[in-house]
Amino acid sequence: MFLLLSGTSEAARIKDIAFVEGVRSNQLVGYGLVVGLNGTGDKSSSATNQSISNMLNRMGMKIDPKNIKVKNTASVLVTAEIPPFVKPGSKIDVLVSSIGDATSLQGGTLISTPLRAPDGAVYAMAQGAIALAGFTAGKSANVTKNHQTAGKIPNGSILEREVPFALNAQNGLVFSLRNPDFTTAARMVETINKGLGYVAASALDAGKVRVAELPGATGIIELISTIELLEIKTDAVTKVVVNERTGTVVMGENVSISSVAISHGDISIEVKTQYYISQPGPFSKGETVVQPVEETTVQEERSRLIVLPESVTLGEVVRALNLVGVTPRDLVAILQAIKAAGALQAELEII
Repeated sequence: MFLLLSGTSEAARIKDIAFVEGVRSNQLVGYGLVVGLNGTGDKSSSATNQSISNMLNRMGMKIDPKNIKVKNTASVLVTAEIPPFVKPGSKIDVLVSSIGDATSLQGGTLISTPLRAPDGAVYAMAQGAIALAGFTAGKSANVTKNHQTAGKIPNGSILEREVPFALNAQNGLVFSLRNPDFTTAARMVETINKGLGYVAASALDAGKVRVAELPGATGIIELISTIELLEIKTDAVTKVVVNERTGTVVMGENVSISSVAISHGDISIEVKTQYYISQPGPFSKGETVVQPVEETTVQEERSRLIVLPESVTLGEVVRALNLVGVTPRDLVAILQAIKAAGALQAELEII
């Protein structure tokens, strides 16, 4: 498969290629218990036994962890991500993943679990029935669809406190590019200054553009909205991405090659197995046996030496490579050889 990127660079909104520094999501994590499983919970987890004992002790019941059977309970890690500017009382999705030897969380319910941030503070509480994208059926000969030890609880967490961030307290705005590039940063500065009508933006490096809050400027929210809607033409390092497993090759628009000669020939190897029957002599005590005999033949097409002229556009590169008449997988090897020869004027990335 040969995928070609567009030869014309389309304009993109600043909000699609950059974000305001500090305006980001935050991750939460917590440890909890899933109950109500149909014998598919943890079998030999001391952590699950101790957790159940601690929970029951808080409810006024003193139970030794050794006396607890946990087939219907599983220890899990609960993770969630808080979007920026979400307020207390908002509901967010949580992901529940088994950390013991439970075989399935199907039909389970997560009991109230505090979710903490890296600072150790509790920011949300999670609870609810787990939704699995699949099922497990049968006992001795069971049928399983999709992964059964991890599931989601839609809107299963309630935010208890807001992540502290004062947008108005920032000394100006800093936009961070998702794909740092000096050319894109310079175009972004020019577009912002032209769009605002005054010089306010300056590039700190290839990944950051600072916009100062000058006297007479609009409010911070209106200023961000105005900048985000501005459109610029992005730029990036010319790259060729190759997937060796699937034979997929993706080229950027500015790929070029220097003059290079390529010799390409296909080798066809065919292995045939013939079976011969060996009969014993008359009145002998031998047995009739079948003897396999392998025959190997190798055919090699005559190599063709093709000179690819120096190209400056993607279309010319594609047409030049198609002259060789190679398959996508052969094309992977050819691109690697051209890059090794120093004739491919692009970054070659193999995934």
